[in-house]
Amino acid sequence: MEKLRLDKYLWAIRLFKTRSQAADACDKGKVKFNGSIAKASKTVHIADEYEVKTEAKRWVIKVTGLLYKRMQYSEAIKFYEDITPAEELDRIQFQAAVFHTGKRLSKKGRPTKKDKRDLEDFMNF
Repeated sequence: MEKLRLDKYLWAIRLFKTRSQAADACDKGKVKFNGSIAKASKTVHIADEYEVKTEAKRWVIKVTGLLYKRMQYSEAIKFYEDITPAEELDRIQFQAAVFHTGKRLSKKGRPTKKDKRDLEDFMNF
């Protein structure tokens, strides 16, 4: 078929929500091929390995097929292999665990007027 641009491929496999976000990531140096910064216009080939930094994590992917159109996630994951190192996955798990420790246990939110009246009655007792 035709040539496939890197930004279009990253958008099609759903690493980025929009193609412009994928192109911006390439321009800012967040996508690397063989240790060097990859441009958005780079042609993607099967068996290429890319290191991609997104907001969520640092991906290391291997291209197993070329995807020209965006598909649903269950189909899109068949066109790349996630070879992210185990240390990165452990770091993400640790960050997720730390993030939730500082939250309030109560899901109730701010006190209502009734709660405030009850509290005033209790304090004046």
